[in-house]
Amino acid sequence: MVSFYTVVKRCLDFLFSFLGLVLLSPFLLILYIFVKCSDVHSPVFFSHVRNGENGKKFKMFKFRTMRTDAEAVLMNDLALYEEFVANGYKLETDKDPRITPIGRILRKTSIDELPQLINVLLGHMSLVGPRPLPDREIHEYGEDKDLFLSVRPGITGWWQVSGRSNVGYPERCELELYYIEKASISFDIYILFKTALAVFNRVGAH
Repeated sequence: MVSFYTVVKRCLDFLFSFLGLVLLSPFLLILYIFVKCSDVHSPVFFSHVRNGENGKKFKMFKFRTMRTDAEAVLMNDLALYEEFVANGYKLETDKDPRITPIGRILRKTSIDELPQLINVLLGHMSLVGPRPLPDREIHEYGEDKDLFLSVRPGITGWWQVSGRSNVGYPERCELELYYIEKASISFDIYILFKTALAVFNRVGAH
């Protein structure tokens, strides 16, 4: 049975993702040009298959911030891959050899995530929710995997505003599952507010 919260949240997601894409379209066009000019032979957008609500697969969109051979760079360097796995399937932006110069700027300000407004508009994602994961990371949730996959994933969430790059597994699982258990419109608004503050602070720092 669909809850009142779920219906209201979807309506708000649709409204704000549509308005966001319309209002930000000039800015998104400028970003498109910058990313394209940085490497005219590579695609501007990057898409990756993630697990959505009830495990339904979808392509999550981002501005491309990595070299087109990023996967090969990672897999061909055993030490780098081991660091990647040990650090919660990520590397520090400043030390990641896969990231392009303009990609570092986009990542530090989280601007590379803006194309995910398209995913929200299409219903693949929500503005707020657990971060969608690829298959290789789902096992981190163990017996709680079904609970994690029971909700629509989000662009931002409780894990992101609680430290993100400084919080790996299993603490990340605890934060994401806490959100699922406590989810409400007021909690979502609080997370969006904290996300905006975090982004503005990063922009000011750079």
